[in-house]
This record gives sequence, C-alpha cells and structure tokens, in this order.
Amino acid sequence: MTYHDSCYLGRANDIYEAPRKVLETLDAELVEMKRCRSKGLCCGAGGAQMFKEEEKGEKRINIERSQEALETNASYIASTCPFCNTMITDGVKNAEQEANVKVLDIAEMVAQSIAPNHRKGNCELS
Repeated sequence: MTYHDSCYLGRANDIYEAPRKVLETLDAELVEMKRCRSKGLCCGAGGAQMFKEEEKGEKRINIERSQEALETNASYIASTCPFCNTMITDGVKNAEQEANVKVLDIAEMVAQSIAPNHRKGNCELS
C-alpha cells in the first residue's frame, strides 16, 4: 500500500509518522510515493479544486497525485482525509484502475482488520 499525506495533518500540523505507524500495525508493506511527508503533493481539494471550475493547465492536480500513487504499484492507497479520498478516487477512476486499486481511509482499514470475519484467520483487506 501507499499513503497520501493530507495537507491538514502533514503540512499544517507536522504529523507524518503517526499514520504510518497505524499502517504498520496492519502488517502491510508501505511503499512511499516520490513526493511524501513534508514534500508531499496536495490532492487539490485543499485548494478548492473539488468545488470549482477547471483552471487552465496541463493536468488536474488530483490526476497528477493519483498517477504518483499508481506508479508505486500498490493495491491500496491510504489517506486520512475524506476530501483526499474523493480526489484520489476520482484520479484512480480517470486512470481506469478502480478494479485494481482501492482508495481507503486509514480508519476503514483498521475497522476491516478487526472485523469479526478477520478474527477467524481471514486477514485480507477487502
């Protein structure tokens, strides 16, 4: 899996390691994107890209960030922000990779890992 650093936790509050420590408890291999932690790339929602018309440019910011996540070849893209999840999900759909890559909030991943069916030995994230 790969983790997208949300601007609110990361750049605004300097919280980078705590989400990664939670992901470590899920016993999954974490593959970092080329731009991560304090050098992470915004998904675009913090700049209101989710709510306004397109601006001139070569590529939407969420498409670029999603491509970076997809380049890791991770099966899961984790985040801690609902806006990031929406923007990254849209980027994954744009790349027609939604059947291969799931975008989930870390809270969803934790909940799935402790669900009753997982206690019976089925620990795979669904």
